[in-house]
Amino acid sequence: MIEKNQEYTGIVERFGGNGEGIIKNGDFVVMVPFCIPTEKVRYKILKVQKNYAFGKVVEVAVPADDRVRPVCPTFFRCGGCQLQHVKYSAQLKLKSSLVAGCFKKIAGLDVKVLPTVKSPSEYGYRNKLQLPVAEVNGETVVGFFAENSHRIVKIDSCAIHPVWAEKLIKDLNEYIRENNIKGYNEELKTGVLRHVVCREAENGFIVTLVVYKNKLKNLESLIAKLGDSLKNFSLFINVNDNDTNVIFGDEFILVHGKETLEGELSGIKYDVGVQSFLQVNSAVAAKLYQTTVKMIAPDEETVVIDAYSGAGLMTALFSKKCKKAYGIEIVKEAVETADKLKIKNNLADKMVNIHGDCAVELPPLVKKLTAAGDKVRVVLDPPRKGCDQKVLKAIKDSDIEKIVYISCNPATLARDVGLLTGSLKLNGNELVKDKNYVPDYTVDYVQPFDMFAQTKHVETLVVLSKKSASHIVVDVEFGEGEGQISLKEAKKNAEEQKPKKKTTYKDIQRYVEENYGFKVHTAYIAEVKRELGLPMYDAPNAVEELKRPRSHPTEEMTVAIKAALKHFGII
Repeated sequence: MIEKNQEYTGIVERFGGNGEGIIKNGDFVVMVPFCIPTEKVRYKILKVQKNYAFGKVVEVAVPADDRVRPVCPTFFRCGGCQLQHVKYSAQLKLKSSLVAGCFKKIAGLDVKVLPTVKSPSEYGYRNKLQLPVAEVNGETVVGFFAENSHRIVKIDSCAIHPVWAEKLIKDLNEYIRENNIKGYNEELKTGVLRHVVCREAENGFIVTLVVYKNKLKNLESLIAKLGDSLKNFSLFINVNDNDTNVIFGDEFILVHGKETLEGELSGIKYDVGVQSFLQVNSAVAAKLYQTTVKMIAPDEETVVIDAYSGAGLMTALFSKKCKKAYGIEIVKEAVETADKLKIKNNLADKMVNIHGDCAVELPPLVKKLTAAGDKVRVVLDPPRKGCDQKVLKAIKDSDIEKIVYISCNPATLARDVGLLTGSLKLNGNELVKDKNYVPDYTVDYVQPFDMFAQTKHVETLVVLSKKSASHIVVDVEFGEGEGQISLKEAKKNAEEQKPKKKTTYKDIQRYVEENYGFKVHTAYIAEVKRELGLPMYDAPNAVEELKRPRSHPTEEMTVAIKAALKHFGII
C-alpha cells in the first residue's frame, strides 16, 4: 500500500493520456507528470485513490534519450504546455500512439494510425492568445492557469506564441500598473479586468478586453501602446458579469479599429471577427483542410454536408468543387459570417448556410438529399464533446457512402467512430462493445495532425466508408426439410445473385480517383492485391511492372486501394 507524501523510486512504463508518465507500484498505477518512458525517477505521492495515485517528480535518476531542456522558464508551473521536456519526434510518436490507444480501449477497434503530421514550427505557432487576469494578494496578475487549476501563473512571454505576444503582455502590464486596474476576484466578485484575448489575422490583430461590470479607464493610453507594438489592430470591450468559466459575455463594444480583418486560404477570402473560430496553428490548419478536401473528393455530382461548420471556411472550400455544400452551425454570428463569405467569394448558388443545432437540422437534410438521389458525403467537425447521437443515427440510417470526421478529442472521436462502425452499441445510456458486429462503416484512414505542438492535444482526421452489402454473412442449413434449403435451389439463387460484371483495375482506379482525389498505377493495385494474397493476373501491364524492382505504394495509396477493394467486395 502506498502512502501520501511518501517518496518512491520506479521506472516509467509508458505515457498516459495527458502526457504524464505511468509508473507501476505494486497494485497501484501512479501518474507522474514531466517524466518519460524508460526513465528511472524518484517521485512523491500527492494523492491516493483506490488503485491509482498521483505524484510529482523529485529526481530523474536515469533520464531517457528523448528528454530535452524545456524552452520556457515557467514550463513546470504553467498549464499551457505538457511536453516541452520531450524531444519533438517523440511527441509526434506519442500522439499517434494516443489516438490508436483510444480507438482500441474505447471502441475496441484496431486501426492503423499514420504518423502524426508535424507542425512546421515547434514553437511560436499560435495565432491566438488568451490571458486570464486576476487579483492575487493585492496585485493584478496576467498569465495562464496552472494545470487543472484556476490559480494564475504570472508570465512575461510564451514560447508557443509569436513575439507579438510578449509585446502585448508588456503593454498590458504597463497599462494596468499606470492606471491601477484591478484584476477580477472570482470568489469576491470584485475587480474589473477578467481576460485579454488577442487573435492574429493576416493583416492585423483583434484584441478583446473582458471586463466585469465597471468600465476601464484611460483606454487611450493602452491604444497608444498597442499601436506601437501591434500596428494595425482593433480593440473591443466585452462585458461579462456572469459567474461562469465562459470567457466572453454577450456584449461586444468596438472602441478602436475595424469590426473585422481579412484572411485567405486556398483562394477563399474570409473575414476574421471578434468571435470567429479559427484553428490556432495556421500552417497545420492549411494541411488539415487540404487533406479534408482531398479525402471528401467533391465533384459536380457530389453534395457535401459540413456539420458543425463554424464560419463556413471549409464549406466554401467544398462548394468550389462540388454540386452544392450545406453548412450547419448553431452559433448565429458564425452563420452570418459564413453568409458574407459565400457572397464575397461568389458562391451564393453553391453554398447554403443553415443556422441551427446539428441534431435537429442534419437528420431531415440527410433524408431530403438522399431521397432526391444525390450522392451525399458528410464532414463532421464537432466540439470536444463529440457528435449528438441523433446526428450519428441519421448518418447510419442513410446511404451516405463516405464520412470525414475531424476531432481535437481522441476519446470522443473513438466513441463516435465506434458507434458509426457498430463496434459500440448504446444500451440505454451505457456504451457496450459488440465483438460480433457486422460493420456499418469501415475505418479507411486515420491521420493525426500536430495542431498543438508541445501540448498533450492532437487534431485527428478519420475517413469512414460504407461497408459493401456484399459482405453480409448469412447462415444457411442445407437439406430438404422444413426451414432448410436444397442444394439445387441454393445453386439457382447463387447464379441469380452472382455479380454481373467483373471488377477491373480500371474500376478500382476510377473509385480511388473519385473518392480520394488522386490516380494510382495498376502496378500499385497489383502490389496491394499480392500482399493480400489475391490473384492479380487480369492486368498484364501491372504484372509486367512487378517483374521489375518492387516500387511499393505509399500509405495513402494503400489505404485508398484497400478501400476500393472493400467497396467492390473483393476483400
